[in-house]
Amino acid sequence: MTQQPHPNVAEITVTCAVVTVSDTRTLETDKSGQLIQQLLLGANHSVAAYAIIKDEPAQIQEQIELLGKNANLDAVIFNGGTGIAPRDTTYDAIENLLEKTLPGFGELFRFLSYQEIGSRAIASRAVAGVYQNKFIFSLPGSSNAVRLGMEKLILPELTHLVSQMRK
Repeated sequence: MTQQPHPNVAEITVTCAVVTVSDTRTLETDKSGQLIQQLLLGANHSVAAYAIIKDEPAQIQEQIELLGKNANLDAVIFNGGTGIAPRDTTYDAIENLLEKTLPGFGELFRFLSYQEIGSRAIASRAVAGVYQNKFIFSLPGSSNAVRLGMEKLILPELTHLVSQMRK
C-alpha cells in the first residue's frame, strides 16, 4: 500500500493532455494513450487534449510549447520514445525544455520497474518536471509501464503537485 505523507488539501480536478509519441501507433492501436485517459478520468481528472505525434524531437518540442500556452492545462502526460534506440528521442526533447525537474519521478519509476522487469529497467528514461507552470510526465510506451507510472506515481501525487503549483 502506498503511504500518503501528507493529505491532499482538497480534491481538485486536474486538467491534462495526453500525448503518444510513436512512428506507428494510430487512434485505434494506441492502447497506452487510451489507458492514460481512462485512468485520469477514473480518478476524476479531465483530458482536454490528446495527440499522437511522430518520434521527432522538433515535433515533441512543438507539442510541449503549444500545450504550454494553454492556460487551462495543469499537466501533460507523454508516453513512448523513452528508450535508448536511435528513434527514441522523447527524453532528450523534453529534458531540454524543463524549467524544473523532478528527479525522483524517474528514479522511483525505474525502481518500481526493476521490481517488475528486472535489470532491463535501466534502459528507461522516464522523466518529469515543470514547463510553463505545467507538469510534464514522460513514460515508456508499453501499457504495463503506463499503468505502473500512472497508478504508483502520477495519480497518487497529481492533485498535491498541482495544488503546490497553484500557490
